[in-house]
Amino acid sequence: MTQTVQLPLWLFVLILLFAAVTALSHLLLPSVRWFFRRRFEKAVARLNTRLKRPIQPFKLARRYDMIQRLIYDPEVSREIAEYAVKNNVPENVAFQKAQEYAREIVPSFSAFAYFSFAMRVAKVLAESIYRVRTAPQNDVVFGAIPEDATAVFVMNHRSNMDYVLVTYLASKTSTLSYAVGEWARVWPLSSLIRLWGAYFIRRRSRGGLYRKVLSRYVQMATLGGDTQAFYPEGGLSLTGRLQPPKVGLLSYLVDGFDPDGPRDIVFVPVAINYDRVLEDRVLMAAHARGDRRFGARVSVVVAFVFRKFWQRLRGHDTRFGTAAVAFGDPISLRGLEPVDSINDLSIELMSRIEAVMPVLGVPLVATALQNNGPLGVMELEAQVAQLLKQVPQNSIAVNEAELSGEVARACRHMQQHGLITQHDGDWSVNAGQEIAVRFYANSIAHYLSKSDISSNAASAKEISATAGS
Repeated sequence: MTQTVQLPLWLFVLILLFAAVTALSHLLLPSVRWFFRRRFEKAVARLNTRLKRPIQPFKLARRYDMIQRLIYDPEVSREIAEYAVKNNVPENVAFQKAQEYAREIVPSFSAFAYFSFAMRVAKVLAESIYRVRTAPQNDVVFGAIPEDATAVFVMNHRSNMDYVLVTYLASKTSTLSYAVGEWARVWPLSSLIRLWGAYFIRRRSRGGLYRKVLSRYVQMATLGGDTQAFYPEGGLSLTGRLQPPKVGLLSYLVDGFDPDGPRDIVFVPVAINYDRVLEDRVLMAAHARGDRRFGARVSVVVAFVFRKFWQRLRGHDTRFGTAAVAFGDPISLRGLEPVDSINDLSIELMSRIEAVMPVLGVPLVATALQNNGPLGVMELEAQVAQLLKQVPQNSIAVNEAELSGEVARACRHMQQHGLITQHDGDWSVNAGQEIAVRFYANSIAHYLSKSDISSNAASAKEISATAGS
């Protein structure tokens, strides 16, 4: 036992490394993890005092624990067995497939990454690109949601800036869990999105096992009080109008809802509109081709964002007009029980989004010019004033007291975008830009009828002539 043993130096170093790793994993690392976990819990507790809807324990659970809970869920286990029989594979193979899906879906939320990084980036981006306006009823609507209910934001999808805009606006009240499509599954964006609490979904997956894993995660998150946000349209609008809703995620929420359970689900319709959609040319080109293949490269988008940010830092106003967000009347799922038709519920949610769609300067000017242009400055202002009389007062996102300035600003943005031009004092749509102008007018077209627009054109010209004399 006391004999000397000679070892090569490399083997001795290797033994020391293994011993050090073992000591760290069994003695030091648990204590270190406990120390940082305690500090993290105290930081989250302080943060929750500033939020209207505190971060729930579900959102703070470890990703590994959440994955284990998901794949051992009874409903997922039954689907695993069915998958094995249907595809003639061993159950352990089906189990590994479910585990792969769970790892793909489940986020790894970090409160530090969300509030210290994501919120600041969202604020800088939103305010560098747009003048952000919110409807006066937003705080009232959100504040009226009971604390024991899970809020689910149901939004129209106009631009990829929707994610940034709503995240920024919700930062003082809650954290949001987005359903993100496959477009974001690129490194390092995918890792950041997971840290921010978003979860990935496959739009075209038709496998029963995948749908079961996804549905159970959504239902667990909702039961855990995690504030959700999704786009029922399933993708960006190619025409500027609201698209027919898809019921995938909505059906998961309704199917997993227990009316006698501890939590209600409250759907909050959210309408988003812009004076300029950054991807408008890409969207219109996809619509013309009849597909949804978007040719914009990530590098181009990143370069554009950094260029605008740099110009903003140098004091230049590089914003593309206004971006506005308005909350509609919420729907309590407990108050609707039983839900006879998911389609009816989705249509009702879309109608409530449509009812509060913000009315901005560019859509107003686009509507006036596409129907009655060319128009002189005073005729255009009169036409816009007539259009404003036809929309709900709570949807107007322009300053009616300074309508001349609002119209001039909208014309300037459209001129810079190459949509319209002024010749001999009259504003008119540029040749070849009719589809682009219609794209922006479509966002508020549901408020107006062609007969009303035509009749208002004559009265607008009369008002303009009277003012000119």
